Amino acid sequence: MKELKIEVNIHYCQLDELPAEDLELIDHAIKATDHSYAKYSHFHVGAALRLEDDSIVIGANQENAAYPSGLCAERSAIFAAQSVHPELRPVKLAIAARNENGLMPRPITPCGACRQVILEMEDRYQKPVCILLYGTNGVYVVNSVKDLLPLSFVDADMH
Repeated sequence: MKELKIEVNIHYCQLDELPAEDLELIDHAIKATDHSYAKYSHFHVGAALRLEDDSIVIGANQENAAYPSGLCAERSAIFAAQSVHPELRPVKLAIAARNENGLMPRPITPCGACRQVILEMEDRYQKPVCILLYGTNGVYVVNSVKDLLPLSFVDADMH
């Protein structure tokens, strides 16, 4: 039996170490938490997706009593952008969350379904999507969703 070692590089930084365009995207993600409908979990997630033309599309989690009929913030932003601008490549995605106590101190990461959708975007446009995971204590900067999903499954795997 052979053991494989998989390594990923994720940067952890403070807000003052980020460029202005990343701070703007994080701010949009934070504000998007106000658009969340989280009646059941009270966990409000916001996402902001920057497209290659520098436009920003936001998304917020939407819950439903008929679980799993809701949708995560990340996928709502991605699907909104792809529905209106399929010709524009997504470049960067920021994610923020809050609960009854305020913004989360530790960055939250996308669920498995959202990771797979982000992976499909990377595969579709053949370019990585940088992901900014915001927490009040710091930000994870992930260069590609493949760093969050190292053993990934894409279209090429089916051929």
